[in-house]
Amino acid sequence: MSNETSIDSVHQDMFTVLHGQPAPVVTRWSYSAADPFAVVLAVRTRHDRWVEWLVARDLVVDSLDGPAGYGDIRMSPQRVQGYDIVEIEIRSTDGRAVLEVDRDLLRDFVESSTRIVALGDEAGRMDIDGEIARITQSCAE
Repeated sequence: MSNETSIDSVHQDMFTVLHGQPAPVVTRWSYSAADPFAVVLAVRTRHDRWVEWLVARDLVVDSLDGPAGYGDIRMSPQRVQGYDIVEIEIRSTDGRAVLEVDRDLLRDFVESSTRIVALGDEAGRMDIDGEIARITQSCAE
């Protein structure tokens, strides 16, 4: 699958298996220094629409080595039919989906993101005063 990296972002497309389905789906994983704590996980639907979830980068990192996450998104490494995967469980009011992604591909994505912003350096990349001003301004309108 494809991988795009710039000085401040990385995007990686991966085939992902929807648990119990024979055909893979395409997911796009994106990371940007502009939002250093988050990863965007997008799933392409049958109608070429993308459904996106915002996931904590720490959750993705932690899921490479053990179960991670609470609430709507949980991830854990698994070994399925001889393959090392990360299982991603997504819950919403509309239902539940379980995705399986190759653990090495996900690890490559995480490593690409750490070349942009090192783990632990996220807070130094945020303009907290600017974010507060932006939120305050949008509430005043």
